[in-house]
Amino acid sequence: MSIRILIVDDHDLMREGIRAMLEHEPGMEVVGEVGDGQEAIRLVRELAPDVVLMDIALPGGIGGLEATEAILAERPHTRVLVLTQYEQREYIRRALKIGAQGYLLKRSASGQLKEAIRTVARGQRYLHPVAASELVDLVTSGASFEEEEYESLTQRERQVLKLLAEGKTSREIAKYLGISLKTAMTHRSNLMAKLNLHCRADVVRYAIRQAILTA
Repeated sequence: MSIRILIVDDHDLMREGIRAMLEHEPGMEVVGEVGDGQEAIRLVRELAPDVVLMDIALPGGIGGLEATEAILAERPHTRVLVLTQYEQREYIRRALKIGAQGYLLKRSASGQLKEAIRTVARGQRYLHPVAASELVDLVTSGASFEEEEYESLTQRERQVLKLLAEGKTSREIAKYLGISLKTAMTHRSNLMAKLNLHCRADVVRYAIRQAILTA
């Protein structure tokens, strides 16, 4: 039985390249591809893939890590393999904390990707050596996986935070999320109060520090 794979990446060439690499691989079937976090969540519901290859940097209010969290909340047996160019500790920490089964860098060889897909499909973890090293450093340094302020935000507040950090106005956020301007402004005020942020520059710095926005 083939491993059903969904590719999530906002670059057409990257998606096409991965599909071309995998479509003739025995035991693997690419069932879909998409470049948007919200659409990724919808396609997981519709296609029920075994493995989702998830990029981190996606446009809009739902990035790759936010999409991963939403997907696993609905379908905990889906295996998410983060496939990204980012090797910073905070991205790795967040990805593993929210339940990603693997973390692989895009510079990896094609053989590594295929091995990673098979490994996570079996329910095992697969970490690129850089990610594994960062995880060891986290543990040995005594870094905590305890709840942070960010996790006190509602899902909608997290979406507003990401859009705000990307430079969207409250009106643009309201239109994108399909909510009223007043509601968007309320979410904005609430999240800034919870995180003790006072201006857009604070929001941007916080978003980069927490791996919500890529630097």
